[in-house]
Amino acid sequence: MKIAMVSEHANPLATPGSVDAGGQNVHVAALSRALAERGHRVTVYTRRDDPSTRTRVALCPGVEVVHLAAGPQRHVPKDDLLPHLPALAEGLAAAWRFDRPDVVHSHFWMSGIAALDAAAERGTGHPPVLHTFHALGSVKRRFQGAADTSPPERERLEPLVGRRVDTVIATCPDEVEELHALGIPAERIDIAPCGVDLEMFAHADRPTRRPGAFRVLSLGRLVPRKGVDIAIRALGVLREQGVADVELHIVGTGDAPAGADGPDAETRRLADLAEALGVAGQVRFLGRVPREDVPALIRAADAVVCTPWYEPFGIVPLESMASGTPVVAANVGGLGDTVVHEGTGLLVPPQDPEAVAQAFARLRADPAFAAALGAAGRARVEHRYSWERVAARTELIYARTLRERAQHHSQQITTRIDSATGAHLAEAAL
Repeated sequence: MKIAMVSEHANPLATPGSVDAGGQNVHVAALSRALAERGHRVTVYTRRDDPSTRTRVALCPGVEVVHLAAGPQRHVPKDDLLPHLPALAEGLAAAWRFDRPDVVHSHFWMSGIAALDAAAERGTGHPPVLHTFHALGSVKRRFQGAADTSPPERERLEPLVGRRVDTVIATCPDEVEELHALGIPAERIDIAPCGVDLEMFAHADRPTRRPGAFRVLSLGRLVPRKGVDIAIRALGVLREQGVADVELHIVGTGDAPAGADGPDAETRRLADLAEALGVAGQVRFLGRVPREDVPALIRAADAVVCTPWYEPFGIVPLESMASGTPVVAANVGGLGDTVVHEGTGLLVPPQDPEAVAQAFARLRADPAFAAALGAAGRARVEHRYSWERVAARTELIYARTLRERAQHHSQQITTRIDSATGAHLAEAAL
């Protein structure tokens, strides 16, 4: 089938860990590849943010990325993109007039608005629209409060997307409960988790325990909600306990202004915190790292830490488990579903540096336990989270949605025929 992916701010060609680039970029790219490998043709539509970018770029055989004009051709923070959605919807509608997709799969609430508006132009003959939220504004407001930078319209528009699309594809049971709270009917929701590239994140050549410091790795965009400061505070807790041989390597950057030469504000904040706690010598900021270099960094680590305030799903723990590296993760959102406590990693209460410190100390003191967690993590992702398996599940959801759309359309035609026949019979009786 012909599949249109709509991902307005998360370009699958972007480097994860850069501004507004993270799990959604990886998800869209990997799912598109896996669907193409299953024989489908996938076109990913995203916003052009660089005038030098070609309109059409091949991601891999069967997948093409199309850059549409929608607002200024430069980076615009995703929370400022709402005024440019009409232009994005016009670009989608224009593309679909000449190349109608069989299904549309939008990602993030603003992509959902643009996809629905573009599809509506075709009237009753438009393709079904399926949607993955990746993050929900209701959850973001709950944890960030006044720090939430989402446009105020999100509170009203996001639930409308969920109610108007044909199917919402949630990534975990926790998200399903949040969707129910927004008034989205259960029959409109299905689940397909995020996945991991099992070949890219292999564990066969994972080194044995290195001599020297116990190395913990943090991966992702540097924004306060990711909780990287919790890991730094955990180093401070350990140092107070006389343990100073745990080091933290941080991959990713924050939202630096265009053209800035120095570190972004979040990196500075984290560096200042490490200095204040006396652990600056144990923390290394690696900045942006090419995607192809990430697996080696994970394999070289003794543990991966992921301690956000909240997380809709979280791809980093999957990548860590696939690499055979144990995970220390906050028990929030989808992390509590993917990470098995004391099975593939250690789950800790959110925003609890003491619990994170205890988890680091336990893995450091028991290499055999850490190795067992890593091996079990690899087995878990092979069984549940390969992109091949996720794509197959997503394909089934597409097929079911198409089938239900066809049945609904057939019922509408039958109703119109019955109504017309009834009207003719009434006229004849007069």
